[in-house]
Amino acid sequence: MKTYLSLSAILMIFTWNLSFVLISGYILITVDEVHLGNINWMLVLNNTFYPIIVAIIVISIFIARSWLYEWRHAALEAERLKTENVSSQFQSLKDQLNPHFLFNSLNVLSNLVYESPDKSAAFIQQLAKIYRYVLDVQAEELVLLKRELEFASSFLSLQKIRLEDNFTYQIDIPSIPQAYIPPLSLQLLLENALKHNIASQEQPLNIHIYLENEALVVSNNLQPKTSIEQGSTRIGLRNIDRRYQLLSDKRPQILSTATEFTVTLPLLRISIL
Repeated sequence: MKTYLSLSAILMIFTWNLSFVLISGYILITVDEVHLGNINWMLVLNNTFYPIIVAIIVISIFIARSWLYEWRHAALEAERLKTENVSSQFQSLKDQLNPHFLFNSLNVLSNLVYESPDKSAAFIQQLAKIYRYVLDVQAEELVLLKRELEFASSFLSLQKIRLEDNFTYQIDIPSIPQAYIPPLSLQLLLENALKHNIASQEQPLNIHIYLENEALVVSNNLQPKTSIEQGSTRIGLRNIDRRYQLLSDKRPQILSTATEFTVTLPLLRISIL
């Protein structure tokens, strides 16, 4: 803006000087009895007023047009950088998922190989199915709830193979709505429940997945492992919350009581214009 003001001042001074010289010259040339000694300089000055008005209008239009162009360009550039930043952040958040998931799965598989070849074979089949889904959704920001629930079913079946009677689960969703959630959100919640809670014959772990008020609810009975540090960092929960923050104004809700831990994931809708 300072540049435009400086340029405008220079143009105004130039316009006034040019108008003064041209009007003076015109009067001296066209009027025989007028010369430098008797020319009416006040009349000359008054006549320079009109070119100045025209100059002000032209300069104002020029400045307004240039300012609007630069403002539009800056707004588009800011939006582009914002989009790139959001995409980068979202991708970095998704990249946190796969190494952790694969590492845990391979640890489980290494134990099952010695315990039961049949179980390990079934585990490998489920793992392949799960990891195929993980690879499929790498480039997605949202996935259909139906696909995520299918993934969750395979993931929980895999854990059932490992834990047997120490673990139970229910997916009570008779009718799946046409809605979306961030991909692999359920993986993080299910892994957290399995990681932080006891799952034994005396204290079986139960995970319950259901719909409530346009949201997906994942709950488990709370029976923390004594080996898990007090004051968990909740990296997985922060990951999910951050992904929702990048995609929507809706946020997950976390509720922990003495006996139950519940996470509510809002269902997202995509409007088609």
